[in-house]
Amino acid sequence: MLAKRFVSIFKRSPNPESSSSIKPLEDGVNRSLGRKAVSFVLITVTGGVALSALDDLAIYRSCSSKAIEKARNNQAVIDAIGEPIAKGPWYNASLAVAHKRHSLSCTFPVSGPQGTGILQLKAVRNGEDSWIPFLRPRDWDILIMDALLHVPENEGKQKTLRINLTEKFAPAACVSCTDCQPPEKR
Repeated sequence: MLAKRFVSIFKRSPNPESSSSIKPLEDGVNRSLGRKAVSFVLITVTGGVALSALDDLAIYRSCSSKAIEKARNNQAVIDAIGEPIAKGPWYNASLAVAHKRHSLSCTFPVSGPQGTGILQLKAVRNGEDSWIPFLRPRDWDILIMDALLHVPENEGKQKTLRINLTEKFAPAACVSCTDCQPPEKR
């Protein structure tokens, strides 16, 4: 239905001065050109959406694999939900990218033999933009990462734990800048 409306845009209005023998040939050429244009636009849009979805999936996989490794190496998470810790399905995750795909916010489910949970993280990408980002894995620095874990207790109750998995960095020593020159006024 939508394609027919697009094709009608490309049709020329009938000209009463043209001969009847030329009209069917021109009408067929116009319809063919309109159909090709509509097909091209639809294929281009579909390809763009598919490419964006594949890029988001690649971002999710690279970032979530780094996050799951952090969770597997954290003793508090292991004590809460047990080992092995498994990442949940990708379709239960949420991913928000910003700043030309240089920062992201991601939430995905995890599970273990003793409980389940959700990992929430915010990360920034290291490195430069490349022409073919699908062939190279991206390196992400996780800035903030929390685990919300649901552990069943006796009597059917669940205990919810919040564990901060962000690495604690010692603040850098404050060094005054003596090499800097103030900008010159013109």
